[in-house]
Amino acid sequence: MKWGAEVIEFHLDARSGVAPYMQLIRQVRHALRLGVLNEGDKLPTVKEVVARVAINPNTVSKAYRELEYEGLVTARPGLGTFVTRTLVGDSLSKHEPLRQGLARWLTEAREAGLDDESIEALFLSSFRAFSEARG
Repeated sequence: MKWGAEVIEFHLDARSGVAPYMQLIRQVRHALRLGVLNEGDKLPTVKEVVARVAINPNTVSKAYRELEYEGLVTARPGLGTFVTRTLVGDSLSKHEPLRQGLARWLTEAREAGLDDESIEALFLSSFRAFSEARG
């Protein structure tokens, strides 16, 4: 079993326009989908998250409650919050080659002079267009 910071390190993006509690939920869901978090792993305590990220403890609690409502984690009084199921699909084995291709694309984008915000905008607009075309 992995504990706290070894498993997931939360970060917040103030310019994303996404509520902080939703950012935490998304980060946990992504970690569950990518196999970073597994059943039995302990999430950082509310106190640990507050110490590392400038966030209100109630916001962390709200995110954890939502994850519990979704059946992804369970709170064990006095022990912490633990992962109860993952979102890993059959495609996990295909992630690494795709990650390498994406890294090459990111390198090309950087070499073309794009900054982080431009790369993110290009990726997101392309992803949305792709998703809409596929219906």
